[in-house]
Amino acid sequence: MLPDFQLLQRNYLLRISQAMSSQLDLRALLKIIMENAVELLAGQAGLIVLRQQNGNLTPAVSIGLPREVVPDFAPLWEDVPANEDGIPDIARRMALAARAAHIPLRQVVALPLNAEGKNRGYIFIFRMRGAASFTENDSDVLRTFANHAAIAVHNAHLYRQILNERERLNAIIENSGDGVMMVNPFRIIKTWNSTLVKLTGISTEDAIGKPCYAVLDLKTRQGVSVCHTQCPILHPPESGQFFAEGFHERKDGMRIAFADNYSPMFDENNQVTQYIANMRDVTRQREADDLRETLLAVISHELKTPVSIIKGYAGTLAREDAHWDRQTLHEGLAVIEEEADKLNALITNFLEASRLQAGSLKLHITEVFLPEMVGEAVKTLRATTEDHTFSITFPEDFPTIRGDYERLNQVITNLISNAIKYSPAGGTIRIGGETTATTVRFFVADEGIGIPAAEQELIFERFHRVDNGLTRKAPGTGLGLFLVKAVVQAHGGSVWVESAVGAGSTFWVELPK
Repeated sequence: MLPDFQLLQRNYLLRISQAMSSQLDLRALLKIIMENAVELLAGQAGLIVLRQQNGNLTPAVSIGLPREVVPDFAPLWEDVPANEDGIPDIARRMALAARAAHIPLRQVVALPLNAEGKNRGYIFIFRMRGAASFTENDSDVLRTFANHAAIAVHNAHLYRQILNERERLNAIIENSGDGVMMVNPFRIIKTWNSTLVKLTGISTEDAIGKPCYAVLDLKTRQGVSVCHTQCPILHPPESGQFFAEGFHERKDGMRIAFADNYSPMFDENNQVTQYIANMRDVTRQREADDLRETLLAVISHELKTPVSIIKGYAGTLAREDAHWDRQTLHEGLAVIEEEADKLNALITNFLEASRLQAGSLKLHITEVFLPEMVGEAVKTLRATTEDHTFSITFPEDFPTIRGDYERLNQVITNLISNAIKYSPAGGTIRIGGETTATTVRFFVADEGIGIPAAEQELIFERFHRVDNGLTRKAPGTGLGLFLVKAVVQAHGGSVWVESAVGAGSTFWVELPK
């Protein structure tokens, strides 16, 4: 029968072992181990050192020792091989450490923390001079305690590794330049990173826990749901490449093109546990594709049409079997001249766009009076419409500015022409200006079809045209506003639009005085 003290030690050991088994936080666990080990063996101080990834032992937690002297105890664990069960010359090492720390320690018992055949560190329990000596029973108790502690430390270490990996994975996901979505086999969203929040305008709270096809229903250009007809999770491809591509329309009307690569994750039974979707924003690439298609369409239509008309009229007028009167010749040649002017304007716009892209736009600076320039442009363009009236309002003290007359005239002409073109029902086109301390501004306002908010930045890009039925009926290349912005910026100014669908548009140009 065990003596009462030993029985108490065993019961105490069982109780603290159970407490350690339930603790997975390494720092809190080490504190429990240290406090209970010192109390269990009636020690005055204790220290735990743990082995790092590089094999070195370093202090992890101590009790009863001033923090600043803990490094002085390094002789206890220096040069101890990882495969050693004990620490050789422990008495000599203890004497060196006590002398370096200036602490009257007389005894130390040290046992390794071994788990799965590997040394994880050591527990040191100290007694001061005058205290009773450690007994064999003390060593046995600490050995049993150390075995339990080593397993607990190992488990806590594995738990910390899992947490660190999870945190690292979360950091990678959150800081990824691509959108990352994780869904379970039932297509319920489990992860929705911050990049997806920015791209889609859908918050994490509104996405997690909901079906991905309800949150992000990608569609083809024709409006067919990709999620319901081409989802690689529902219809795994024979190639094994889980891929989908489609367009998402945000609440603000902007369309984002996504290219999604899905990676299935499997468990030990080879069953899919989740899918990781890497969602790349390919809007720019698709816009580049559209740009090429638009360029081909422009060349085949906008350039081909005047060439065909010129060729047709020239061929007709040149027929040897016909004798045209002077009026017919005049009208035919006028049509040829008009179409040649259109062709010249198109070619000029293409050349200007190419020069701007190459950064070779040159300005010829003179004194420019914008109200007079606007008046001349309106006088010319009034003849092109019978459905519009024009209102010009500039303050009397509107100043002259320094700028390129031809380029700024091109800006004004393009803006007024667009106002006519995109207000097919007619109405009043207002042109006016104002001044600030350092700049002048002028505007061109119409009562036309308006521009969606999501398109208002894009309309100044090359070949971009608002995609709706009314704009498709209006001829054009999508270069006018691109040229306007380039010329204004070359003058050190800025251009923007204020518009609402169905309520008209107002284009503003600001230039330095």
